[in-house]
Amino acid sequence: MFIQTEPTPNPTVLKFLPGRDVAPAGAREFRTIDEATASPLAEALFELEGVTGVFFGADYISVTREAQGPEWNEMKPPILAAIMDAFTSGQPLLRDLGVAAEDQGDDSEIVAEIKQLLDSRIRPAVAQDGGDILFDAFDEETGVLSLRMRGACAGCPSSSATLKQGVEQMMRHYVPEVTRVEQVI
Repeated sequence: MFIQTEPTPNPTVLKFLPGRDVAPAGAREFRTIDEATASPLAEALFELEGVTGVFFGADYISVTREAQGPEWNEMKPPILAAIMDAFTSGQPLLRDLGVAAEDQGDDSEIVAEIKQLLDSRIRPAVAQDGGDILFDAFDEETGVLSLRMRGACAGCPSSSATLKQGVEQMMRHYVPEVTRVEQVI
């Protein structure tokens, strides 16, 4: 098994590509060791020195390190070993698959349009950088769209520029009811 690595725009996040599906049914983010207990791989990664976050994308794993902790050249070998062990062991990625699917039955026409635009044009582009953007809320009175950044996008120095110059402009163009985009932390 050959695992490639790619830098992301966030210097504290590195993207690992194992050459196979990671989370094709939906991205998962783990921000604490307690959250990581849902996944043997995430738990193994959190046990390594300097790891502060793990994100599973469709075909990649993004690992976040402490800004003042060990450098990537020290951290990569044990991370690669943990990923290799997880995929060669045959154990499932997640211990608990009982995660409820997002309810889309009550979405207004505008919210459905926003989610479709996020899924078709924005999320695939953001995934290339090792992150994800999720719909949080839309206030139809003010036109404010709230989005949640995950993976490499969470805490990235360029995430606010991505939101304002990329996502907000695209949303306002295709969904005129959107007046502003804000990040939910």
